[in-house]
Amino acid sequence: MQNPLDQAARDVLLGNDRGGYTIPTARLYPFQWNWDSMFSAWGYSTFDIVRAWQEVELLFANQWVTGMVPHMVFHEVDPDYFPGPEVWGADQSPPTSGISQPPVAATLIRKIYEADPDTGLLHVKALYPKLVAWHDWWIRERCKDGPVAIVHPWESGRDNCPDWDIGMANVPVDDSDPYIHISRENKRRDLDLLNADQRPVATDYDRYLAILAFGRSVNWDDREMIENGPFLMADPGITFVLLRAFADLIELGRVLGEDTSGLVAQEAKLRDGLDKLWNPETGWFDAYDLRTGAFAGVLGSGAFLSYLAGVSRPALDAHFARSWDKVSYGIPSADPESERFERRRYWRGPTWPVVNSLIAMGLRDMGRKEAEARLRDETARLIEMGGFWEYYDPMDGTPCGGPSFGWTAAVWLTWCGVGRTPLTAEKET
Repeated sequence: MQNPLDQAARDVLLGNDRGGYTIPTARLYPFQWNWDSMFSAWGYSTFDIVRAWQEVELLFANQWVTGMVPHMVFHEVDPDYFPGPEVWGADQSPPTSGISQPPVAATLIRKIYEADPDTGLLHVKALYPKLVAWHDWWIRERCKDGPVAIVHPWESGRDNCPDWDIGMANVPVDDSDPYIHISRENKRRDLDLLNADQRPVATDYDRYLAILAFGRSVNWDDREMIENGPFLMADPGITFVLLRAFADLIELGRVLGEDTSGLVAQEAKLRDGLDKLWNPETGWFDAYDLRTGAFAGVLGSGAFLSYLAGVSRPALDAHFARSWDKVSYGIPSADPESERFERRRYWRGPTWPVVNSLIAMGLRDMGRKEAEARLRDETARLIEMGGFWEYYDPMDGTPCGGPSFGWTAAVWLTWCGVGRTPLTAEKET
């Protein structure tokens, strides 16, 4: 029986299509976002493989000469969006942001390829050197201490999670910055569209913009950002995403008959640095401030992305079970027992279908089928109850963030909604 949510999910992606790229959701996020776009491509691959490859190729068409693939591409002018290209000040055409985002591309490109190898082979062949260059950029420009470092919380993809609080506390704010004044004068579109209790607080936004001001001042030079930028933290989440991406890129290289020895060496180097992320006092993989050496001391969903990379430790497994059992739907983005847990504030507690899907990939590959099935069912129920939203309250399932959200629709089509019986049919039986 056809589930009506299948077509509804396709309609979300098609409704967010802007001609070659897909926005995450109308008004709130009106441009092409890096990892959102890759999830949209994965979603398209279930019903329009040509459109899927178009999405990927347009994203990589905006790769910098350094190899970085930016986290935002401003294809169209939207004067009401803040912070727009003038705030970033990156010298690119079309304009882009000056940082990157979680490198899920190789992992999802492999899945898109495997959905239709005959169609995908030429696309993979064209994209492969670009993926190699991006992965090389991560190792060269962001692996200062072994694990992946981020120069802005937005680079993590988990923008506002408590992991970054200790690094953000040391970011100086210049009150003379005109863009900070614009933000303070309620020019943030997110606060016009969503409840303030779902969004980052004003003091955090001041610091986000202060990091952008430094980036503009050094023309987003990677060495300057690493050596002198106001924020630099080791990120478990991106480290594990990149480790998994290396494994998938190596497999794509083998399909193409490429020499993957360089990638194998880079993957090994990254894996060798994992112990630096392990906080022995807490028993989990923990973000840490590269300026001070201090651990964040916060358990977040980024730690559980270790499963995506095939990495597991007994103490972490215990925390995973504990934090999951404290909520009703999916993996919370922050520890429910922490005083910093906020069940509906952006990345400080809500459950995200997109992160659930990545963790589930790892659980499945590690043979943890019951956990993967439970996570799939809980994520599907969120969507069945509330529709395709950006994220959800993990306690009662209340939809939060942006509506008609592309990556949630994609996750339904590719993972949690596959073979799902319509709720009406369940009631009839």
